[in-house]
This record gives sequence, structure tokens and C-alpha cells, in this order.
Amino acid sequence: MYVAVIPNRNSPPAILLRESYREGARVRNRTLTNLSHWPAARIEALRALLRGEAVAAGALPLEQSFEIHRSLPHGHVAAVLGTLRRLGLDRLLEAKAGGHRERVLAMLVARVLAPHSKLATARGLARATQASTLGELLKLGAQVDEDDLYEAMDWLLARQGELETALAKRHLGEGSLVLYDVSSTYFEGRCCPLARLGHSRDGKRDRLQIVFGLLTNAEGCPVAVEVFEGNTGDPKTLGTQITKLRARFGLQRIVLVGDRGMITDARIDEELAPLEGLDWITALRAPAIAALVAAGNLQLSLFDRRDLAEISSPEFPGERLIVCKNPLLAEERSRKREELLQATERSLEQIAAATRRAKRALRGKEHIALRVGKVLDRYKVGKHFRLTIGETRFAYARDAAAIAREAALDGIYVIRTSVAPSALSAEQAVRSYKRLAEVERAFRSLKSVDLHIRPIYHHKAERVRAHVFLCMLAYYVEWHMRERLKALLFDEEDKRGAEASRKSVVAKAQRSAPTLAKIRTKRTPEGLPVHSFRTLLQDLATLTQNRIVPKISGAQPFEMLATPTAVQQRAFDLLGISSRL
Repeated sequence: MYVAVIPNRNSPPAILLRESYREGARVRNRTLTNLSHWPAARIEALRALLRGEAVAAGALPLEQSFEIHRSLPHGHVAAVLGTLRRLGLDRLLEAKAGGHRERVLAMLVARVLAPHSKLATARGLARATQASTLGELLKLGAQVDEDDLYEAMDWLLARQGELETALAKRHLGEGSLVLYDVSSTYFEGRCCPLARLGHSRDGKRDRLQIVFGLLTNAEGCPVAVEVFEGNTGDPKTLGTQITKLRARFGLQRIVLVGDRGMITDARIDEELAPLEGLDWITALRAPAIAALVAAGNLQLSLFDRRDLAEISSPEFPGERLIVCKNPLLAEERSRKREELLQATERSLEQIAAATRRAKRALRGKEHIALRVGKVLDRYKVGKHFRLTIGETRFAYARDAAAIAREAALDGIYVIRTSVAPSALSAEQAVRSYKRLAEVERAFRSLKSVDLHIRPIYHHKAERVRAHVFLCMLAYYVEWHMRERLKALLFDEEDKRGAEASRKSVVAKAQRSAPTLAKIRTKRTPEGLPVHSFRTLLQDLATLTQNRIVPKISGAQPFEMLATPTAVQQRAFDLLGISSRL
């Protein structure tokens, strides 16, 4: 800091307390406060303090001449809020909305920084209990409570359609590859109309849940999300997404990518095939692959020298079938099947022993079958066992023939698509299907790693929908931050280089050499430490905004940011924003 005298034409010069700081390779200056109203003696005393000198006999040392009355985490807020503004999300929302827009933006930033309940978020925004500079930067006022945030959520939900349309206009176009997948998350409570018992992907089979579907572009950038009742099957969600893409987003030519449980024969016949310009990419289930082998349409000898082949079948007229074999996947499936078989045998042996014991032996065909059924339902390999259940005995044995038939197809998967070869080669079709991993990555971030969409505590259906949409928008901001911050993260920086290094599109993905070096050394080429996204936010949070009170008679308090570290400055440079908002 230093005191600057700025000429002011015919008026007395302005006396300013200023600070120098570095922004990239440039040195900049900013004004902290105006000292023009100070007496000359006081200004000279401040100059002496800044030089580390005593201003008079018995004066306080420099380190005791100021007090820091408050220090708030700021850097992580500046990174997320600055990115949000750079993306223009604030401009997509109405500015004059009774403060609702600012509260929505606050919830979006808070969800990326530290996902909490709306009550905890409100407390972190209120002036008396603020956890960061977020509330001040958005000018939320002294008091913010959870009811204010709930009203803002209701306001946001009413604008979901127009926001999603704006995002689709940015990230999708005619002929785009669109990724779609669904997941579920569970509830605490039993009052929400959307909550139903269904197939739980969270391992919470005793909890009510909702299902939500996510649409992204080919790179995994989220565009739209929709919430369904918890017992909705994956294929049943597809029709509304087609309507959304065609009617609301106005896209007539798209390629929709969905997994084998999503785009089924029924959905193709009823919803996809009748629509001109709508192509799709999916995969066959294991029974369909076995049927191809049995009918002679798929010869396993095809893979003696190659790992990809395109075939046809009268069962799939007008469609392309691209068969792939991955040896690593074959080994993994064989290992997992053997582990499941052994675990099933151990449990079945306990039942068999219970029928043979001398005291309180297990009796009755129904009772024995009930216990056997629980075991088979748990490990899902009952088709590989031959079972004998009587009134007083139980025996089991592996079905070697069934196991061998399944093992012959280990590592084999079949991509099924309606896209013509002239538009998409076999390799490109396989690569497009594998892009569904980007949606899976989004679900991991939404549900557990970063944004913690679960568990849900809201009771009203519309609040649940608003909560899920809010989390999707937060992931939209996080996705763009990750893309720009890759140089500081363990993430792959050179996707094209990594793709070019693969021996085949079927082979396991390989990291590029620069990324491997970064992982091995835990350092960037510039020598900076490499972070995960979460630890980088924690590092940025140590960049604080401080309220400083000079111990000089009549001196006014002022706000001052800490000087960014090399890592923090690099992060802001990569994000293309300033730490000073």
C-alpha cells in the first residue's frame, strides 16, 4: 500500500490510499480509500506507518497499528460467481424480480461451494452469520432466511423452460449428438407426491425416491433436466425428452444416444422410428446378443484378429449392428461372475447345512425355497445353478453349460444405430455411445462428489423439481469451471491426444503423456501443485477479504483483499476473471 497524490486541475489534489497488485504479467493499481479530508499531519503519519517507521516517540510498531476486525473467505466465491457471470447466467434471469434473481444466484454459488440445506445456506448469507463474501457481493441485505430462498426457488422453477431453451440454443444445433440418461435419488420423509418405491441406484431399496433424466450435449455439458415419479421406468421417460427436443428446442435433426435399458424395441417402434430426422444410438441386451450368435448372424471367429466388426440381421431391418470385443472387459466380467458364484455357493451351503443339522433342522419345501430365493435375488446368478428342493433336503450344483455359454460372450457388446454409414462410421458410432460416460460423470458429481443432490428433504413436488433444476444449473457452472481449470486439476487436458493414442476405439482409454506426468509428479509444468476440483476451491477460499481498522485518530476503516498466491492467481487467469468482483 502507498499514499498517492493525484492532481485535480484547479482543485486541491486528491490524496488516495492505493495498492499495487499483479494480474498475470501486468502490474495494476487500485484505490482503497480517499484520504483527501485528512489533515496533512495525519497523512504524513500514515506514510510513515506504511514505511514501517514510528510516527512519534512511543508510537506503536507497524504490526500493532492496524486491526483486522473481520476476515471472510472470498476467493472461491469470486471464482464461482465470476464464472457464472462470464457465462451470462445472471443475464438469462430477469434483473427486476424483487431480489429473487440474486437469491437464486446465491443458491447456485453456494451449491457449488458447500452444499447445505436451505436453512444453513440462508444463515451463511445473512450479514450477522455470513460464511463468505457471497451475501455482500450480491447485496442480499442484512437478513436472509430460508423462506426467502424457497420463494426464489418457486420463482426459478417458473422460468425453467425458457432457461433450458436458452441453454439448448447455446449448446445444441441441427444434427447435434444429444446424450440422455436417468438416475434416481432418495427421500427423507414420506410426504412428497413424486416419492415412490422403485429401482434404487443408491442402494436404498427401503426409501422412497424420485427419478430424474438429464440431457447433455456430446461433451457432457448439461442442457435440461426433468423429474419423474420414483417408480417410473427408464423407457417411459424417453417420450417427453423427444417432445422437448423437437417442440420446445425446435431441433428437427438430432442423434439421440441412450443406453440399452432406455432405447428399447418398443420405444424405437412407437416413438423414434416414426419421426423423420431423429436418429439414435444404443446397445443390445445380453439375450439379444445370444440370439444373434444362435442364429448364426454373429460369428465369434470374427474377433480372432480384430476387435470390431459391422454385421446385419433380419431381426433388425434397416439398422446397423457394430459388434465390439474388449479383452479387458472380458477378464473383468469373468472375475466378477466367479466371485458372485462363490458368494452364492457359500450362502446356499448354509441353507443345505440347515436342512442336515440334528436340532431344529430346516424343513418344508416352501421355507427352503424362500431362503434360497433371497440368496438368488441378492447375487443375481441363479441361472447358473441347478437346484433340488424337497421337504427335508436341499442340493445345488453349478450349471457348467450355462456358464460356458455366457462366458463365450464375455467382453462382447453390440452397438445398435439408425445412423447411416455416410454420416457416422462404425468407429464414430462406438465412440458416440461411449460418450454416455459423460452423463454418468454428471450424475456422480450431482449426487455424491460435489453437489449432493441427495438426500431430498422437500415435501412439495414443485420444490423437488426446483431443487433438482437448481443442482443442474450449479453443475452447468461447475462443468465450465472444470473445463477451464484442467491445467490445475488431475483431469485430462488433451482429450484429442489421448484419443489418438488409443490402439482402437474399443480399447481402454489412455491418458495423454502430459496428464500422466502431472499425475506422477503431482505438479504442473510450472511447478504448481495439482488439485482436485474440491481442494482447489478450498485453496481459493483462503484468499480473504479483510476489514482493516487503522489505530490512527479519525482514520476510517477500509476493505482489503489478501494478495493471491501463485496457484490462486493461475486459477483466476485460467477462468478469465478477476479476484476483485
